[in-house]
Amino acid sequence: MIDTHCHLNDPEAFPEPDRALEEAREAGLTGAIVIGVDLESSARAVALAERHGDVWATVGCHPNYAASFQDSDLAEYEAWLSHPRVVALGEIGLDFHWDFSTREEQDRVLQAQWELARSSGKPIVWHCREAYGTLLAWRQSRPRHPEVFHCFAGTRAEANIALAHGAYLGVDGPLTYKKNEATRSLFASLPSDRVLMETDAPYLSPVPYRGKPNRPEWVRYVAQELAGGWQTTEEEAISQLDGNARLLFNLPVIA
Repeated sequence: MIDTHCHLNDPEAFPEPDRALEEAREAGLTGAIVIGVDLESSARAVALAERHGDVWATVGCHPNYAASFQDSDLAEYEAWLSHPRVVALGEIGLDFHWDFSTREEQDRVLQAQWELARSSGKPIVWHCREAYGTLLAWRQSRPRHPEVFHCFAGTRAEANIALAHGAYLGVDGPLTYKKNEATRSLFASLPSDRVLMETDAPYLSPVPYRGKPNRPEWVRYVAQELAGGWQTTEEEAISQLDGNARLLFNLPVIA
Protein backbone atom coordinates (compact mmCIF):
# COMPACT_ATOMS: atom_id res chain seq x y z
CA MET A 1 0.00 0.00 0.00
CA ILE A 2 2.07 2.89 -1.36
CA ASP A 3 1.21 6.55 -0.86
CA THR A 4 2.69 8.08 -4.00
CA HIS A 5 2.39 11.70 -2.88
CA CYS A 6 2.75 13.01 0.66
CA HIS A 7 4.51 15.80 2.54
CA LEU A 8 6.07 14.07 5.51
CA ASN A 9 8.86 16.62 5.05
CA ASP A 10 6.55 19.40 6.27
CA PRO A 11 7.97 20.13 9.75
CA GLU A 12 4.83 21.88 10.98
CA ALA A 13 2.48 19.06 10.01
CA PHE A 14 4.90 16.23 10.82
CA PRO A 15 7.35 17.40 13.52
CA GLU A 16 8.32 13.74 14.07
CA PRO A 17 8.22 12.19 10.59
CA ASP A 18 10.02 9.01 11.65
CA ARG A 19 7.35 8.34 14.25
CA ALA A 20 4.60 9.15 11.74
CA LEU A 21 6.12 6.62 9.37
CA GLU A 22 6.22 3.93 12.03
CA GLU A 23 2.56 4.52 12.84
CA ALA A 24 1.74 4.36 9.13
CA ARG A 25 3.54 1.04 8.76
CA GLU A 26 1.60 -0.37 11.69
CA ALA A 27 -1.57 0.64 9.83
CA GLY A 28 -0.49 -1.18 6.67
CA LEU A 29 1.52 1.33 4.64
CA THR A 30 4.37 -0.33 2.73
CA GLY A 31 5.88 2.69 0.99
CA ALA A 32 5.71 6.45 0.61
CA ILE A 33 6.98 9.01 -1.87
CA VAL A 34 7.77 12.32 -0.16
CA ILE A 35 7.42 15.37 -2.36
CA GLY A 36 9.69 18.37 -2.67
CA VAL A 37 8.29 21.81 -3.48
CA ASP A 38 11.44 23.94 -3.13
CA LEU A 39 15.10 23.52 -2.16
CA GLU A 40 14.49 23.19 1.59
CA SER A 41 11.63 20.73 1.35
CA SER A 42 13.49 18.73 -1.30
CA ALA A 43 16.49 18.42 1.01
CA ARG A 44 14.23 17.19 3.83
CA ALA A 45 12.56 14.69 1.48
CA VAL A 46 15.93 13.26 0.43
CA ALA A 47 17.14 13.05 4.04
CA LEU A 48 13.98 11.18 5.04
CA ALA A 49 14.38 8.76 2.14
CA GLU A 50 17.99 8.13 3.10
CA ARG A 51 16.86 7.03 6.57
CA HIS A 52 14.08 4.68 5.46
CA GLY A 53 14.19 1.90 2.90
CA ASP A 54 10.47 2.20 2.18
CA VAL A 55 10.56 5.94 1.49
CA TRP A 56 11.56 7.71 -1.72
CA ALA A 57 11.83 11.39 -2.56
CA THR A 58 11.06 13.80 -5.35
CA VAL A 59 12.74 17.19 -5.78
CA GLY A 60 11.61 20.30 -7.58
CA CYS A 61 10.20 23.81 -7.52
CA HIS A 62 6.40 24.09 -7.16
CA PRO A 63 4.89 26.90 -9.28
CA ASN A 64 3.88 28.80 -6.14
CA TYR A 65 7.60 29.13 -5.34
CA ALA A 66 8.63 30.20 -8.83
CA ALA A 67 9.15 33.82 -7.78
CA SER A 68 12.07 32.83 -5.55
CA PHE A 69 13.60 30.37 -8.03
CA GLN A 70 17.20 31.08 -9.02
CA ASP A 71 18.99 29.66 -12.05
CA SER A 72 21.61 28.30 -9.65
CA ASP A 73 18.91 26.11 -8.06
CA LEU A 74 18.93 23.91 -11.14
CA ALA A 75 22.37 22.55 -10.30
CA GLU A 76 21.13 21.35 -6.91
CA TYR A 77 18.04 19.71 -8.39
CA GLU A 78 20.17 18.11 -11.08
CA ALA A 79 22.54 16.64 -8.50
CA TRP A 80 19.67 15.24 -6.47
CA LEU A 81 18.11 13.60 -9.52
CA SER A 82 21.09 11.24 -9.70
CA HIS A 83 20.54 10.19 -6.06
CA PRO A 84 19.35 6.56 -5.79
CA ARG A 85 16.50 7.52 -3.42
CA VAL A 86 15.14 10.27 -5.70
CA VAL A 87 12.55 8.89 -8.10
CA ALA A 88 11.07 11.95 -9.84
CA LEU A 89 11.17 15.68 -10.51
CA GLY A 90 8.26 17.43 -8.85
CA GLU A 91 6.01 18.70 -7.93
CA ILE A 92 6.30 21.20 -10.76
CA GLY A 93 3.81 22.79 -13.11
CA LEU A 94 1.31 25.65 -13.21
CA ASP A 95 -1.02 27.17 -10.62
CA PHE A 96 -3.51 29.80 -11.78
CA HIS A 97 -5.50 29.71 -8.53
CA TRP A 98 -2.98 31.51 -6.34
CA ASP A 99 -0.93 34.56 -7.27
CA PHE A 100 2.25 33.81 -5.35
CA SER A 101 4.14 33.78 -8.68
CA THR A 102 3.35 35.50 -11.96
CA ARG A 103 2.55 33.44 -15.01
CA GLU A 104 5.79 34.62 -16.59
CA GLU A 105 7.76 33.36 -13.56
CA GLN A 106 5.91 30.07 -13.64
CA ASP A 107 6.55 29.64 -17.37
CA ARG A 108 10.27 30.28 -16.94
CA VAL A 109 10.62 27.75 -14.12
CA LEU A 110 8.44 25.23 -15.95
CA GLN A 111 10.62 25.33 -19.05
CA ALA A 112 13.85 25.08 -17.06
CA GLN A 113 12.65 22.07 -15.11
CA TRP A 114 11.23 20.39 -18.20
CA GLU A 115 14.68 20.46 -19.75
CA LEU A 116 16.09 18.99 -16.55
CA ALA A 117 13.54 16.18 -16.56
CA ARG A 118 14.35 15.35 -20.16
CA SER A 119 18.09 15.23 -19.52
CA SER A 120 17.74 13.15 -16.34
CA GLY A 121 15.10 10.76 -17.66
CA LYS A 122 13.27 10.88 -14.31
CA PRO A 123 9.44 11.03 -14.27
CA ILE A 124 7.60 14.30 -13.63
CA VAL A 125 5.05 14.88 -10.88
CA TRP A 126 2.81 17.65 -12.19
CA HIS A 127 1.01 20.20 -10.06
CA CYS A 128 -1.82 21.71 -12.08
CA ARG A 129 -4.48 23.93 -10.53
CA GLU A 130 -6.99 25.75 -12.71
CA ALA A 131 -4.48 25.49 -15.55
CA TYR A 132 -5.25 22.21 -17.32
CA GLY A 133 -5.96 23.74 -20.72
CA THR A 134 -2.67 25.63 -20.70
CA LEU A 135 -0.48 22.85 -19.31
CA LEU A 136 -1.98 20.09 -21.46
CA ALA A 137 -1.56 22.18 -24.61
CA TRP A 138 2.03 22.86 -23.58
CA ARG A 139 2.65 19.15 -23.03
CA GLN A 140 1.05 18.06 -26.30
CA SER A 141 3.56 20.18 -28.21
CA ARG A 142 6.44 18.29 -26.60
CA PRO A 143 7.66 14.69 -26.62
CA ARG A 144 6.22 12.03 -24.35
CA HIS A 145 7.84 11.67 -20.96
CA PRO A 146 6.94 9.55 -17.90
CA GLU A 147 4.58 11.66 -15.79
CA VAL A 148 1.67 11.84 -13.38
CA PHE A 149 -0.84 14.62 -12.92
CA HIS A 150 -1.03 14.84 -9.14
CA CYS A 151 -4.52 15.19 -7.63
CA PHE A 152 -6.15 15.29 -11.05
CA ALA A 153 -9.18 17.60 -11.08
CA GLY A 154 -9.70 18.20 -14.77
CA THR A 155 -12.58 17.27 -17.04
CA ARG A 156 -13.12 13.96 -18.76
CA ALA A 157 -11.89 15.49 -22.01
CA GLU A 158 -8.74 16.73 -20.28
CA ALA A 159 -8.20 13.32 -18.71
CA ASN A 160 -8.43 11.74 -22.16
CA ILE A 161 -5.80 14.15 -23.50
CA ALA A 162 -3.43 13.32 -20.63
CA LEU A 163 -3.98 9.58 -21.01
CA ALA A 164 -3.45 9.74 -24.76
CA HIS A 165 -0.09 11.34 -24.06
CA GLY A 166 0.85 8.44 -21.76
CA ALA A 167 0.30 10.15 -18.39
CA TYR A 168 -0.88 8.68 -15.13
CA LEU A 169 -3.57 10.43 -13.09
CA GLY A 170 -3.27 10.74 -9.32
CA VAL A 171 -6.30 10.72 -7.05
CA ASP A 172 -6.65 11.74 -3.40
CA GLY A 173 -9.13 12.11 -0.55
CA PRO A 174 -11.66 14.27 -2.46
CA LEU A 175 -12.63 11.09 -4.31
CA THR A 176 -14.45 10.09 -1.10
CA TYR A 177 -16.40 13.34 -0.63
CA LYS A 178 -20.17 12.97 -0.83
CA LYS A 179 -20.69 15.75 -3.37
CA ASN A 180 -17.81 14.69 -5.61
CA GLU A 181 -19.72 12.26 -7.78
CA ALA A 182 -18.13 13.67 -10.94
CA THR A 183 -14.66 12.63 -9.77
CA ARG A 184 -15.87 9.17 -8.73
CA SER A 185 -17.54 8.70 -12.11
CA LEU A 186 -14.43 9.81 -13.95
CA PHE A 187 -12.03 7.54 -12.10
CA ALA A 188 -14.41 4.59 -12.26
CA SER A 189 -14.24 4.89 -16.04
CA LEU A 190 -10.46 5.18 -16.28
CA PRO A 191 -8.19 2.24 -17.08
CA SER A 192 -6.94 0.99 -13.72
CA ASP A 193 -3.37 0.74 -14.99
CA ARG A 194 -3.15 4.54 -15.44
CA VAL A 195 -4.15 5.62 -11.91
CA LEU A 196 -2.03 6.35 -8.84
CA MET A 197 -3.37 6.67 -5.28
CA GLU A 198 -2.15 9.57 -3.15
CA THR A 199 -2.93 11.36 0.07
CA ASP A 200 -1.18 14.75 -0.33
CA ALA A 201 -0.88 14.48 3.48
CA PRO A 202 -1.34 16.61 5.52
CA TYR A 203 -3.91 17.95 3.04
CA LEU A 204 -7.09 16.53 1.46
CA SER A 205 -8.06 14.04 4.17
CA PRO A 206 -10.55 11.40 3.03
CA VAL A 207 -13.87 10.57 4.60
CA PRO A 208 -14.16 9.63 7.51
CA TYR A 209 -11.29 11.96 8.53
CA ARG A 210 -12.23 15.01 6.47
CA GLY A 211 -11.30 18.17 8.36
CA LYS A 212 -8.39 16.53 10.18
CA PRO A 213 -4.73 16.61 9.09
CA ASN A 214 -4.23 13.82 6.58
CA ARG A 215 -1.91 10.87 7.16
CA PRO A 216 -0.17 8.59 4.60
CA GLU A 217 -1.87 5.43 5.86
CA TRP A 218 -5.27 6.90 5.03
CA VAL A 219 -4.48 6.25 1.38
CA ARG A 220 -6.43 3.04 2.03
CA TYR A 221 -9.70 5.00 1.84
CA VAL A 222 -8.78 6.17 -1.65
CA ALA A 223 -8.11 2.56 -2.65
CA GLN A 224 -11.44 1.46 -1.19
CA GLU A 225 -13.32 4.08 -3.22
CA LEU A 226 -11.48 3.12 -6.40
CA ALA A 227 -12.21 -0.55 -5.78
CA GLY A 228 -15.91 0.22 -5.56
CA GLY A 229 -15.85 2.15 -8.82
CA TRP A 230 -13.89 -0.57 -10.59
CA GLN A 231 -16.08 -3.30 -9.07
CA THR A 232 -13.12 -5.18 -7.65
CA THR A 233 -11.83 -5.98 -4.18
CA GLU A 234 -9.76 -3.58 -2.10
CA GLU A 235 -6.84 -6.01 -2.22
CA GLU A 236 -6.98 -6.24 -6.01
CA ALA A 237 -7.19 -2.47 -6.34
CA ILE A 238 -4.19 -1.94 -4.04
CA SER A 239 -2.19 -4.55 -5.96
CA GLN A 240 -2.92 -2.77 -9.25
CA LEU A 241 -2.23 0.70 -7.85
CA ASP A 242 1.02 -0.34 -6.21
CA GLY A 243 2.09 -1.98 -9.46
CA ASN A 244 1.41 1.27 -11.29
CA ALA A 245 3.59 3.16 -8.81
CA ARG A 246 6.43 0.67 -9.20
CA LEU A 247 6.31 1.01 -12.98
CA LEU A 248 6.27 4.80 -13.14
CA PHE A 249 8.80 5.45 -10.37
CA ASN A 250 10.92 2.32 -10.91
CA LEU A 251 10.40 1.15 -7.34
CA PRO A 252 11.44 -2.31 -6.13
CA VAL A 253 8.77 -4.91 -5.52
CA ILE A 254 7.58 -4.57 -1.92
CA ALA A 255 6.70 -7.75 -0.06
